Amino acid sequence: MTRLPHGPADCSSKEHCPVTRRRALAWGLALAASAGSSLASTVAWPSRPLQLIVPWPAGGATDLTLRILCEEAEPLLGQPIVVINRPGAAGTQVAPLLKAAEPDGHTIGQVPITVYRHALMNPVPWDPLTDLSPIAQVSGTTFGVLVPGTSPWKSLPEMLDWAREHPGELILGSTGIGTTAHLAMEEILLQRGIRYVHVPYRGTADQMLAVASGQLMAGVNSTGFAPWVDQGRMRVLAIFSAQRSPRWPDAPTLRELGYPQSVYTSPWGLAAPRGTPEPVVRKLHDAFARAMQSERHLRELARYDQTLDYLNTRDYRQAVRDTVEREKRLLQRMNLLARPMGATG
Repeated sequence: MTRLPHGPADCSSKEHCPVTRRRALAWGLALAASAGSSLASTVAWPSRPLQLIVPWPAGGATDLTLRILCEEAEPLLGQPIVVINRPGAAGTQVAPLLKAAEPDGHTIGQVPITVYRHALMNPVPWDPLTDLSPIAQVSGTTFGVLVPGTSPWKSLPEMLDWAREHPGELILGSTGIGTTAHLAMEEILLQRGIRYVHVPYRGTADQMLAVASGQLMAGVNSTGFAPWVDQGRMRVLAIFSAQRSPRWPDAPTLRELGYPQSVYTSPWGLAAPRGTPEPVVRKLHDAFARAMQSERHLRELARYDQTLDYLNTRDYRQAVRDTVEREKRLLQRMNLLARPMGATG
C-alpha cells in the first residue's frame, strides 16, 4: 500500500512537520508584530506638545523656575512643553486635574507636598498616593524661624527657654494651619511641651510685615523672608534644611540644635496620571533629570534660595510614602487628621 505524501502520518517528527512549521511561523510573526507595535508606540512618544500643570500663579518663584526647567527639557523630548497655571487651594488643584487627564504622558504636573497633606486633612475625591505616578523630585524650599531685628533673642534655644518659662505667652505666626511652616514649628514645640499662641496668615508678605513690626514675637516662613533679613528688619534664628544655607551661614539648622527629625524643605516633584506607561515615565524622568542639572536651571533655583533636591522615580515614590506616614502621625497628634489616606505599603 502506498503512503500518501501528506497528512498526519507525515508529522511523526515535529521538527520537520510542515503544519508545525507553519504554526511556529505564524506565532513568530504575531509576536514580532506585537513587539513592533509596542516599540513603535514607545518610540513615537511624545507625539504632540506636553502640558505641565503648575498649581501656582504665573510669575511666582516656582512658576519661573519650572518654565526654565521646561525650556531645558524641550530639546531632550523633541516637543514643546506648555505651562498651564491652575492656582488655588494651597497648590492642590493639580491632583484632580492629573487624575482626570489621559495617562499617555502628555499631561504632567508639579506636585507640592501640600497635595499629600491636604488629602490627609480633608475629605477629597482623589488620593495622591494612588492617582498620581511620580516621575522625579526636583527641589524644595528653605524655611526659617524668624524674629524681629530688635528681638532680644539671639538664638532659638533662648526663645524656647523663654517660651517654656512663660507658658502660652509666645505669639508665633505661620503661613496657615497645616502648612509646612506650621507643622515644622509645631513638632518642635510639642517635643518641648511648650504652649503658645499660633497666628495663621494667608501669605508670606502679611506675616513678614507682622514679624518685622513686632506684632509677632516670631514667625516661620519660607524664602520670602530674604529681603527682610537682608535689610536687618528681622533675624534668622534657625533653618529647617539639612545643611546650612550659603546665604545665611551663621544660622544653624534644627538638626544641629538637637532636632534630627526636624528637616523640612517642602519638597516638590513632577508626576503623571496613574496608568502612564513605565517606558514613558522613564523617558520623562531621564529628560527632566538631565534638564534640572543645567547651569541655567541651577542659577534660577539659587535666585530664590532653592537648591536641587533630586530623587529618581523609585526614591521619590518612597520618599512621598515616608513623608505621608510621618505627617499622618503628626497631624493625628494635632487633631488635624481628617481620614486615612490610601494604603502606603
